[in-house]
Amino acid sequence: MIDLFSKELRGISTFLKIYYREIVVLTSAVLFPVLSKYHLVWNQWFSSLLYYTVLPVLVIVFLLRRSPLDFGLRFGNCSLWGFHVLIACVVGFPLLYIASRCPSLQSYYEMEQFILWQYALITTLIIFAWEFLFRGFMLFGLKERLGQVSILIQMVPFVLLHIGKPELETISTVVMGMYLGYVAYRSNSFWPAFIIHLFINISFVTFVNML
Repeated sequence: MIDLFSKELRGISTFLKIYYREIVVLTSAVLFPVLSKYHLVWNQWFSSLLYYTVLPVLVIVFLLRRSPLDFGLRFGNCSLWGFHVLIACVVGFPLLYIASRCPSLQSYYEMEQFILWQYALITTLIIFAWEFLFRGFMLFGLKERLGQVSILIQMVPFVLLHIGKPELETISTVVMGMYLGYVAYRSNSFWPAFIIHLFINISFVTFVNML
């Protein structure tokens, strides 16, 4: 019994040492969104920045002992991601307008007072935080060991966080989560995912409330 207990302890210890980085990244990437749901700090945009950007950066610096720049904050291959951003915007613009006519999406995103600049500012902060957590911290935190599988892994919590939103939107995040992860992975930067996600959100909400 004692020998078995000691053997299992050594096994657990070895597992923790070998996969330390992946354990820290995955635990943080799951824990921080959960905390943000149960413990709102001040308002939505501040909580998003705190839980999805500030805390992950602290984890990177103090637990992983790496530079935050290694987690997608560099500009990477600008020519490659510039191509993806251009295509996504050109193709997405008419599709977003069509989707904005969907009654279930309209009822969810209609606002009594829609001020574009104010909405754009707040949304920029929130989406920056979301994208850094998934296409920055999580993707690049897992990329070194797991390679392209990290694209699929980061998509899962991204989709789950959309539960409660309209069904069509939640389902679409499966594809978008993989695509944004792929673009970030290929271009070695989270910035294209941030720009594409921001474009989609602001364009769509503007169509719903101003057209």
